[in-house]
Amino acid sequence: MKPFTFTLRQEPSQRVDLSALTPDRLAGKSVAEIERIEIGTTRASIKAGDVFSIAEGDLKNVRYEGGSTRFDLVGARLLPGFSIHVEGDVGAQLGRQAKSGRITVSGSAGVYAASGNEGAHIEIGGDVGDLLAAPLAGELAGMSGGRVVVRGKAGARAGDRLRRGILIIEGDAGDDLGCRFIAGTIIALGKTSGRVGYLNKRGSIVLAARPDLPPTYVDCGPQNLTFAKVFARALEADSAGAAAVLSGRLQRFGGDTSVYGKGEILTPA
Repeated sequence: MKPFTFTLRQEPSQRVDLSALTPDRLAGKSVAEIERIEIGTTRASIKAGDVFSIAEGDLKNVRYEGGSTRFDLVGARLLPGFSIHVEGDVGAQLGRQAKSGRITVSGSAGVYAASGNEGAHIEIGGDVGDLLAAPLAGELAGMSGGRVVVRGKAGARAGDRLRRGILIIEGDAGDDLGCRFIAGTIIALGKTSGRVGYLNKRGSIVLAARPDLPPTYVDCGPQNLTFAKVFARALEADSAGAAAVLSGRLQRFGGDTSVYGKGEILTPA
């Protein structure tokens, strides 16, 4: 059955909040009712029907034909059993607090993508802005589950306060990758900069290229990690590059010793 489709009519005149257009919130509504859903973020009224042409289909699979950097909160609080695909770019907070399900974006995403993600599988075909999987102001932890794959570059502070889950960044990562890392796994295949793993408590950061590491990380020597090879097989369908790095011999650096010191940075030996 064809997906439930939102086709972009024109670029919205303001940022729009698309959190109301997830499959569970659309269930039981007619196309006319959906067209009247208010999605504006300013005093100027803008409704779903002003931005999209809507075609009925299988609500388990929602598709956006055409994207915009003004599309905020796509897939927010997505529930298990549902999927959302965007053919184009999206704005801030993609997959915010998603419970499960699958979100794919063919283009790039803005800041705070996967913030608070609890279990969704999110794939971004282009680049992603700053603070990937990071908490919003006042929150104590970032992403707490799920898997995020970024095919392009990531902005600064990707994985800030990551609590649980897997981040794979196939391009370069901005400053301070994995800062204030609590737990989970971050894999970066491109270049990194700044304070990688700053205040990492007990998370694992896997880097294809070794940067200048902080002095608070201790060289533990080359390792043959059986778990890394098993983990590589589990990741191969999502990223052949990540699987290749984990399959080889790895040099382990323990830290950040300025905090708990139970984390690690792994690079090819």
